[in-house]
Amino acid sequence: MNAIKLLPDLLIGQISAGEVIGRPASALKEMLENSVDAGATEITVQLFQGGTRLIRVADDGVGISRDDLPLALARHATSKINTLEDLQKVASLGFRGEALASIAAVSRLTLASRRAEENHAWRIHAKGGHLSQAEPLALAAGTAVEVHDLYFNTPARRKFLKTEATEFAHCEEAFKRIALSRADIGFTLQHNGTVRRHLRSAEAELRIAAILGDEFGQTSVFVNEQAADLRLWGAAASPSYSRSSRDAQYFFVNGRFVRDKLIAHALREAYRDVLHLDRHPAFALFLEMDAEGVDVNVHPSKAEVKFRDPRALHQFIFHTVNKALASPQPALAPVAAAGNRAATAPLSAYSHQRTMPLMPAAPAVGAAQSRALYQTLFGADSKLPDASTTAAATEEKQEAFPLGFALGQLLGIYILSQNDRGLLIVDMHAAHERIVYEKLKSALDNHRLSMQPLLIPATFQAESLDIATAEENSAVLRELGFEISVFSPTMLVVRAVPATLKDADVVKLAHDVLSEIREFGATQALTSRRNELLSTMACHGAVRANRILTVPEMNALLREMEATERSSQCNHGRPTWFEISLSDLDKMFMRGK
Repeated sequence: MNAIKLLPDLLIGQISAGEVIGRPASALKEMLENSVDAGATEITVQLFQGGTRLIRVADDGVGISRDDLPLALARHATSKINTLEDLQKVASLGFRGEALASIAAVSRLTLASRRAEENHAWRIHAKGGHLSQAEPLALAAGTAVEVHDLYFNTPARRKFLKTEATEFAHCEEAFKRIALSRADIGFTLQHNGTVRRHLRSAEAELRIAAILGDEFGQTSVFVNEQAADLRLWGAAASPSYSRSSRDAQYFFVNGRFVRDKLIAHALREAYRDVLHLDRHPAFALFLEMDAEGVDVNVHPSKAEVKFRDPRALHQFIFHTVNKALASPQPALAPVAAAGNRAATAPLSAYSHQRTMPLMPAAPAVGAAQSRALYQTLFGADSKLPDASTTAAATEEKQEAFPLGFALGQLLGIYILSQNDRGLLIVDMHAAHERIVYEKLKSALDNHRLSMQPLLIPATFQAESLDIATAEENSAVLRELGFEISVFSPTMLVVRAVPATLKDADVVKLAHDVLSEIREFGATQALTSRRNELLSTMACHGAVRANRILTVPEMNALLREMEATERSSQCNHGRPTWFEISLSDLDKMFMRGK
């Protein structure tokens, strides 16, 4: 066994670099954070060969004096903290004083800087951790760091680098994260001599749209909520913009990009009711909080954090985003415009376009039949809206009813409606499913889920496990609005169902509810699996395709949608309606050309 001995400084530096600088993008991130901490208003990044050949970051920050240049490349030397108390309330992005030293240990690094009060700049070189003497040069106030030939002296690590395109993609992602965090700073990114991104300082909303794209900006809801010392703001995309991966998820804590399981869970829960299957939400959100409430010194790359009060934070994030998503938002309507790429825009984008008058349509059937069908949809206590009210075309009522007024049905599946901006297409089953689902949730939360006795009880053949489930969970079933009992050793009988679902296929509904309870247990059915169970029930109660609705019924459905949270998506995350503006319709028919 070899004797214990101290490692040489160069090897220590290379080990440290392995923890902090995993690839060119890691080095770029650290360099950009230093520029931001230096108070820069303009930052320029130049890359060659994906950052493996050159990473150059230049800024107009406060600069570094000649005497401090060697210290800037020394391990654990920093101007950002002095005491343990400082470490517990770090406000800067960098604070450990090891990033530049780690980079210098595995590259040929040049550091040049000039403070505004100095006559000229000074430059030093580092090769594998060895420093040169400072030399003067001409440079505008600020700092420029050049990293040449990353991992030139650690070939084992260099061979693990990916292709140039892959390494550049990671560098661009690091660039985007920093640029998102500071919209007040101008950023430029060049690769192999070509400008890839040029971002002027702007409002946060414009910076988010510039980086994540216009479609994200157009389909997003703005989040801005404050409670005690917590503030969450930014943009959360509507479920219609969901992704197959997590590539459009950006969350910042006090300006620092983080990936945190607690935050991820809170956001996933906020989207759970409106997101389709295995899709992932998109967002750019910024959490501001007391620096002492979060520990950023728990991971070498500072990408993970630890919170003092994680439960309160989880609830704050969940409720804030859930509330923002609850207001009705339109899905994007793809419009083929005379050979051009599909044009899309959200409801708010049409506020300055010309309006179209709303013309009432006459009911298709008698008032008594309309009232009966409407009460089937929305419950026996529901009141059919007055036709004169739903058809009123005053400007005040147009604003009050953003989903407009029904024109008719298409193929027994879609409702066609017009508002002052154009045409709406509503999937009546998906929309009604969301309405029923929200009513079931509210009734269950308030212990007011009323039960409707069946005039003729429904009996059906059942497996022994279903019979046992019905016997053992009668109290849970009653809480859900069901009365299901054993009719014989092989049969069950349904005597009552939730009043909202009285016109559903009773046998299939009972089968699905019993299957859910059997698979996950009664406790989970009423807690963690509650929404999934209610969603299944709502699907049974929603109006089916080919069901002919009267105009008053269609208008009533539109009014219910406007009053229902998250009504822009069904329970499975699919959109419930699209809007096509009048100007887009004009383009389709080439009017005015």
